[in-house]
Amino acid sequence: MDINICIDRLGLNANTYKLNQSNPPHSITEWTGDDTQPTQTELETAWTEYQAEQNSTQYARDRALEYPPATDYLDGIVKGDQAQVDKYIADCQAVKDKYPKP
Repeated sequence: MDINICIDRLGLNANTYKLNQSNPPHSITEWTGDDTQPTQTELETAWTEYQAEQNSTQYARDRALEYPPATDYLDGIVKGDQAQVDKYIADCQAVKDKYPKP
């Protein structure tokens, strides 16, 4: 669990805090600010929600890594090369088929 992400998701990042320097999992050793320090349960809930959000959008990140560069499409448009444009569109569709939306 990344406490920094959890605190940000809880909207408590305006506070000042220090974490212990041990190997993860870290814990809060000092908390200063107007808000009360979050409980371990609140941190774990925020982390679970963060992980669920990341998992639900993983397909989009996977797609982004495999899409052909947009410059291929633009190059085909500028040259008037319909075969190049069609290949770009087909390559994009192949990535979408490989990583469908859940």
